[in-house]
Amino acid sequence: MTDPGRVGRGPRGPLAAGERVLLVDHHDRRYLIRLVPGASFQSHAGVVEHDALIGRPEGSEVVAWRRDGGSGPARRFLAVRPTLADVIVKMPRGAQVIYPKDLGAILVAADLFPGARVLEAGVGSGALSMTALQAGCEVTGYEIREDFARRARANVAELLGADAPFRVEERDVYEGIAETGLDRVLLDLPEPWRVVEHAERALLPGGILLAYLPSITQTAELRARLARASFALAETFEILRRSWHIEGRSVRPDHRMVAHTGFVTTARRVEARGFSGGERDGDGGPAGGVED
Repeated sequence: MTDPGRVGRGPRGPLAAGERVLLVDHHDRRYLIRLVPGASFQSHAGVVEHDALIGRPEGSEVVAWRRDGGSGPARRFLAVRPTLADVIVKMPRGAQVIYPKDLGAILVAADLFPGARVLEAGVGSGALSMTALQAGCEVTGYEIREDFARRARANVAELLGADAPFRVEERDVYEGIAETGLDRVLLDLPEPWRVVEHAERALLPGGILLAYLPSITQTAELRARLARASFALAETFEILRRSWHIEGRSVRPDHRMVAHTGFVTTARRVEARGFSGGERDGDGGPAGGVED
């Protein structure tokens, strides 16, 4: 039986009371609501009764009735269950969240896998935590701000339930990492080079350190510190996302794009110091060939 409250775990069937639903109008304006019997959603387009959605199939259209009783054309909304990206963009937050385009790349670059023991420092509003948890990881977060820690706990519980394998400690990762035998260390904070020595001791051999930084000068400082530590195969990249306008014969790139948001740097914990690894090609793969 599907638990309708757990948006990120694949609910199926008709839309149910207690479930979050994304309403999308014909101008692609999006509104995230939770279905409550007898309640209504109000916007510039009119009023949508929650009862008109409860029990309907996902992907249904619903009509918004005019509050002023006007005779203009009825506005319609498409009702779908939100994706993780939808939730992250719309969820309450105190800190700036990592963009969904970067979260997807981080998921692969950090090689997050079910059962991985992950330390995340600089939890913020919990966007990266949610991504790791949905990949099946067990996540411990370090966050120095009590309000951010509280918000991250609430956001994760709202999406994945209070029993998600997620724990946040209000502590400073610059002062050390208490956990050992970690598979991954994920850092979203201003001076990640100060964590490299702690991560050396906390990560298992072969484990991955990943840092997300806004500026290349910060990234260069991190790379210099990694080169002096027991880390190898370091790589830095950014993701530029450009969408396209496709309507009939009008096919062109959109005038606006989500360009630079942050630099992602990864490195592997190894036993040998000073091994940098080889160059990588433009697709992020090794420059050499593949041996069968």
